[in-house]
Amino acid sequence: MNSVKVILLIEDNPSDVDLTRRALDKARIANELVVAEDGEEALAYLWGTGANAGRDTSQLPALTLLDLKLPRIPGLEVLRLLRADSRTRRMPVVILTSSKEEEDVAAGYDLGINSYIRKPVDFKQFAQCIEQLGLYWLVLNEPPPKVR
Repeated sequence: MNSVKVILLIEDNPSDVDLTRRALDKARIANELVVAEDGEEALAYLWGTGANAGRDTSQLPALTLLDLKLPRIPGLEVLRLLRADSRTRRMPVVILTSSKEEEDVAAGYDLGINSYIRKPVDFKQFAQCIEQLGLYWLVLNEPPPKVR
């Protein structure tokens, strides 16, 4: 069984993907980072469809970082679909977005996110945020049992 704890980053902005990679490196978080550039690509990865056909879908990410403003399938719709599917219902999902809209925060929690974090503008603050996320979700948090 693969014991590598994958981090799934669902983010369409290449600069934010690069910042996240740099922040993970700076925090010495060596987990595999899988990047999905839109909601459709993320769902295909998680459910083992399309280009991800044949992927072992029993191996869910230890942490999913979800942006809200995504092409093809918006972040909140991705979240709704994840929570509606028994395979991904319990998967830890943290919204990591620049949105300051109160409606987005409320909708995220209504749909079952585990946390809502606004992306800090400053790289040092962003790196600290990613380090704390990694410490909590990858080390301290007790993962949910697999759905049978």
